[in-house]
Amino acid sequence: MKRLMYWLLFTSLSFAGATIAAAAEVKSADVEKAIAHFKSKDPSMEGRFKSAYGYAVFPSVGKGGLIVGGAAGDGQVFERGKPIGTASISMITVGVQAGVQTFMEVIFFENKAALDRFTANKYEFAANASAVIAKAGASASNNYRNGVLVFTSSEEGVMAEAAVGGQRFKFQRAK
Repeated sequence: MKRLMYWLLFTSLSFAGATIAAAAEVKSADVEKAIAHFKSKDPSMEGRFKSAYGYAVFPSVGKGGLIVGGAAGDGQVFERGKPIGTASISMITVGVQAGVQTFMEVIFFENKAALDRFTANKYEFAANASAVIAKAGASASNNYRNGVLVFTSSEEGVMAEAAVGGQRFKFQRAK
């Protein structure tokens, strides 16, 4: 039994590390495709993109785990609709989980203060933070919490989980 636990822990940590290492540099075309995807899932997202003070778009976040999980991806950050830099997302989770998945994520910032927290690298989601699954009508029926609103859309893969963890972001201003 002890060997099985060590093997599971080693496999989980290896897989989580490989998932995080697989994050690739973000391309503007991928970001535009992700924005179009969110708008096609829910036409009211058009209004969110126009009215938000800023937003961060992560076109492909890879996630995987077996007991211990990890995720990583790169995105682009916008202020008033104009790109201002890039950001990376990393996530570690622990709990009952197994599988691999890729998803898109967009984070809307209601005001300058919320965007400033993000760009100052003082922003991370705690275990109890939740994202809204992008679907028809979801944008219109959800409100900002602490100046932030998050939407995700699964791309492919299967992931079953009941885990806790957090997302951490690192922003880099464009030169």
